[in-house]
Amino acid sequence: MASRPDLSKLAMVLAAIALSAAGWWFGAQLHPMWWAAWLAPLPILWLATRVRASVAAIAAFVSCLLGAASQWHYARDLLHLPLLALVLPVCAPGVIFALTVLLYRRLSNRGRYFAAAMSVPVLWVALYYLNSVQSPNGTWGDLGYTQLDALPVIQIAALTGLWGIGFLVMLLPACVAVFANRLAPQRERWQIAGIAIAVVALALGYGTWRLRSDTTTRQVRIGLVSIAGAIRPAEDSPKGQNLEQRYVAALDSLGKQGVQMAVMPETVLALSKAERPALAAVAKQYGMILVAGMDYRPDGQAERNMSMAFDAKGDAPTLYFKHHLMPDFEARYKPGDSYTLLPSDPRIGLTICKDMDFPAMGRSYAVRNVQLLLVPAWDFEADGWLHSRMAIMRGVESGFAIARAARDGALTLSDDRGRVLAEAPSNLDADASVTGTLPLRDTQTLYSRWGDWFAWLDLVALVGLLILAFLPRTTEGPIDGTAI
Repeated sequence: MASRPDLSKLAMVLAAIALSAAGWWFGAQLHPMWWAAWLAPLPILWLATRVRASVAAIAAFVSCLLGAASQWHYARDLLHLPLLALVLPVCAPGVIFALTVLLYRRLSNRGRYFAAAMSVPVLWVALYYLNSVQSPNGTWGDLGYTQLDALPVIQIAALTGLWGIGFLVMLLPACVAVFANRLAPQRERWQIAGIAIAVVALALGYGTWRLRSDTTTRQVRIGLVSIAGAIRPAEDSPKGQNLEQRYVAALDSLGKQGVQMAVMPETVLALSKAERPALAAVAKQYGMILVAGMDYRPDGQAERNMSMAFDAKGDAPTLYFKHHLMPDFEARYKPGDSYTLLPSDPRIGLTICKDMDFPAMGRSYAVRNVQLLLVPAWDFEADGWLHSRMAIMRGVESGFAIARAARDGALTLSDDRGRVLAEAPSNLDADASVTGTLPLRDTQTLYSRWGDWFAWLDLVALVGLLILAFLPRTTEGPIDGTAI
C-alpha cells in the first residue's frame, strides 16, 4: 500500500506535468500566447531536483507531448501527414526537453547551479539549431516564433538571430527554478536571479530602443491580393482565363488606389511560357511593380515553382525559382539556386513561401543590401498567423521589410522591426486584398553580417557544460526527496 509521502510525491509530479503541458499547449499553438512559453518549462525544472532522473525525464517528455497535441488537427487533418510522419515532429520536442531537464538536474545535484541554469537555454538552442541545419523544414517549430506578438523581445534577433529569442525564453524559467531550489546556497541563488533579471532587462531595453529608432529612407504603397478560384489552372483553359481576368480587375482597382507595387500568391496559373501580357499591361499602365507566383511548365524542361516580376517599362519579367520545396507536396518541382534582385530603386528581392523558413535566405538578401522582399505564398489557413510570422522574423533578423501575399493564409505587410502594418486573412473561398504603406530603411544587422554566431557559441558552451556534468560533484548530501 502506498504511503502518504509517496502519494504526495505522485501528486506533485502529476501537477507539474499538468502545469507544464498547459504552458506548452497555449505557448506553442499555431497562434501562441507568447507569455505561456516562458512559463511552460518551469514546473518540470522545479520538479527535476526533487525526484529521480527517470521520473524527471518522463515528466518532461509527457508534458511536451501533451502540449504538442494542440497541433494534431493541423498536422493530421489539414496536412494529411501519415501517422509515421507525425512521430518525429510530435516526439522530438519532448526528447529535447527531457535531455534539457536531465542535464539541468545533473549539474544542480553536483552543486554547479550557475552551470545548471545556463544549461537549459544552451542545450535547447544548440539542439534546435542542429535540427534546423539538416531539416527540410528549416526552423519550423522553433521556440523563438512563439514571441512574434512580443515586439520588444524579438528585436534581439537582429543581433543573435532566432536563437537569442529561444535562449531568453528558456533562461528565465531555469534561473527561477534554481532560485527555488532550497539546496542551493542563498548567495548563489540571488546572484543567478540577478543575472536573469539583468539579461532580460538588457534584451528588453535594446528591443524598446530599436522599436523607437527610425531611419526611414522612403515609403512605398503596396497592395496584396488573393482571388478565390481554381488551383493552378492552365493559362489557356477557361478556368485559367477567368481567374486571370479577375486578378487583372483586382489589380486595376489597386492601381487606381495609387499602389506602387502589388503581389499575388504562389502558383496562381500553370504556364508553358514565362510571359503574361495581361499582367504586364497592368503593371505598365499604372507604373507599378507586379509580382505573381506561377507554376512554370516549359516544354521539355523540368517544372518549376516560379515568381515573375513585371515592371513599369513593360519589359520581359524578372524570374525567380523557389529554393526550398515542401517535402512530398512539391516533389514534382526542380528547386532553384539563385537569388533575384529587381533592377529598381528601392532595392527589392524575390522569394517564395517556404524559402522564408530558412534564416540563410534572409542573410543572402541582406548582403545584397535588399530593403524589401516581395513574397508570393500559399498556406493552409490554420497556419496563416504562424507561417506569415516566420517570414516576418527574417525581416527582423536581416533588416528589411516584407510584403507577403499568401493564398489560404494571410496577406501581410511588415517592416524591418517585425511590426505588421497591414494584414487581411485569405482563404480558398473568398477574394481578399489589403493595401498599406511600408517604410523602407537601410538597416544593417549584426546577425546578417555574422550569421549563426550565437548558435555556435551555444554549441561550444554545451561542450563545456557536458564536461562539468561529469566531473565530481562539488557538494555532498542527498537529493531532496527521491522516493519517486
